[in-house]
Amino acid sequence: MNHPTTYKDRHVVVLGLARSGVSVAKLFHRLGAKVTVNDRKERSESPEAEQLEKLGIAVICGYHPDSLVHDGTALLVKNPGIPYSAPPVQAALAQGVEVVTEVEVASLLSKAPIIGITGSNGKTTTTTMIGELLEAVGFHPVVAGNIGTPLCEAVMDTPEDHWIVAELSSFQLKGTAEFRPRVALLLNVSETHLDYHGDMADYVASKRKLFANQRDGDTAVLNWDDPVCRSIGDGLTSRILPFSLYERLENGVCVEPPYTKETISLPNAEEESERMIVYRDGDLGSEEETCIIMPVAELGLPGRHNAANALAAIAGALAAGAPAAALAEPLRRFRGVEHRLEYVCEHGGVRFYNDSKATNPMATTMAIGSLSAPIVLVAGGLDRGSDYMELLQVFRDRLKGLVALGETRDKLAGVAQLAGLERVESVQPEEDAEKTLLLAVRKAAAMAEPGDIVLLSPACASWDMFASYEQRGSMFKKSAHTL
Repeated sequence: MNHPTTYKDRHVVVLGLARSGVSVAKLFHRLGAKVTVNDRKERSESPEAEQLEKLGIAVICGYHPDSLVHDGTALLVKNPGIPYSAPPVQAALAQGVEVVTEVEVASLLSKAPIIGITGSNGKTTTTTMIGELLEAVGFHPVVAGNIGTPLCEAVMDTPEDHWIVAELSSFQLKGTAEFRPRVALLLNVSETHLDYHGDMADYVASKRKLFANQRDGDTAVLNWDDPVCRSIGDGLTSRILPFSLYERLENGVCVEPPYTKETISLPNAEEESERMIVYRDGDLGSEEETCIIMPVAELGLPGRHNAANALAAIAGALAAGAPAAALAEPLRRFRGVEHRLEYVCEHGGVRFYNDSKATNPMATTMAIGSLSAPIVLVAGGLDRGSDYMELLQVFRDRLKGLVALGETRDKLAGVAQLAGLERVESVQPEEDAEKTLLLAVRKAAAMAEPGDIVLLSPACASWDMFASYEQRGSMFKKSAHTL
């Protein structure tokens, strides 16, 4: 797109009244554009509408008018979650009107360099880690994007000598063309969001956009253990800084001795105590160019997937100029983010963990593999067409029981039965989502014995029953505390 300042006196449509939509609408209004905001939600469900109208911004709620996009429309900025099949988006594309997300707008206005983090799993944890690492070394980062401040707000107030650390989804990246992060991280790629993207090719292409405009002097941080991530490195002009759990790297961040890729098993405390996180910048074997960051066992978060997140965060911080010697202590202190393998409470010797942010099977597999006690799993949610057979092995190896709920309850119960689980319950919907989840938690607690863990790790999005994964996680925590 053109620079945002060029839209003065031109018609800009903002589709969606979420926080990012409000932010970008205010921004274009300040720049002198003629802004119309449209949301299919009813006016009663759109409290943001009044504040925008007081500024002189037109707001249309409850439907998409046919006249929303017209000959004079210069740009459409859409909420990332709105599909490209939505009528206003289709109308814009048919008339040659550019369709972007807020990320594109923000990046063109940013004075500060941006670190962009994306991936199927681990984005929030890694983004938060990088923010804390850079804060610890005095770099004054601003954490924004999918978490924290909307990117359009962050870029307006962040000076050029600070860093913006942005969590970015495939939905956001799909709507970019000029976006250029100085440091770009791709954590992993697994099959997810196919209801939005249609196929894996479109999903991967959206992730690839994170690197499309990088130049010499920029850095691409890639998971060398993931074939898709590794392939994206081919042809990049930016510096490639890989990270790996399973390979000793001549140049990058890795674990030594490396892990082996066996099926998910219980964490081995003795093996963990021997493994070190190492950074190399140069020829293999040069002691001067090898830096031991810290033992894996000293990371503040358990689990192999969190070790991978730490490797990525270290690489991102190093690429931003952080000194390697200063990174260990903040990683020891880091205890994670809400709704991601979050300890909730203990009742009768049973511990409860909230992993509501696990919205795909890979995330649930990693969460299960991080815990060393017998697990009763609470899972299920929006049905996006998966058969969940990739969970078969971890169900067989690690679960004591399953309580399945939501649209996918029958599919997950079927996988559990194939895995040979004897204790499987399927929860039928109650009159509201909170009561359904409370019933599921009670059933899981009844299956568990002292020393066991009840884990909410749904492997599915929340939108069949809940407004968000945050709401689902908060209700789980409330249910656990009221047992």
